[in-house]
Amino acid sequence: MKKFQFTLQKLMDFRQQELDRQKNTLSALQADLQRIYREKEELIRRVEECSEELDLVCRQGAQAFEISVRKRYIVTLQQEIHEHDASAAVKQQEINKQLGLVVEATKDVRTLEKLEEKQLEEYKAAAAKENEQFIEEFVSGQSIRKTQSQGA
Repeated sequence: MKKFQFTLQKLMDFRQQELDRQKNTLSALQADLQRIYREKEELIRRVEECSEELDLVCRQGAQAFEISVRKRYIVTLQQEIHEHDASAAVKQQEINKQLGLVVEATKDVRTLEKLEEKQLEEYKAAAAKENEQFIEEFVSGQSIRKTQSQGA
């Protein structure tokens, strides 16, 4: 009997490649989201640092212009934090969408894997039946030869 060959192997390989591609895309999106969160944390740290400096400068009696510049810088940082929040929300939506694609691709691959398992079971059953037939033919042929040799 010839070696087992899954009839849809090329399709399965294609679907597996697609699944890998979707997972890589998901990983890249998650890495982007983590980068956004790290940048946001850095901005928050800078706002806190600048606020402390502003308090110190105010207590030391700084000029109004210097205080104004520092306050504008803090406001700018806070706006960047809000922009990062918006970017994170958009990125999370992209991740959720991509997660759906990964789930669908995984289902496609699993379906083909189950089909392959079924074909393999059928192949093994056919091979077992073929072996059983061969053994029966061999045994019956041996008994025929034995009977013929006794009769001669």
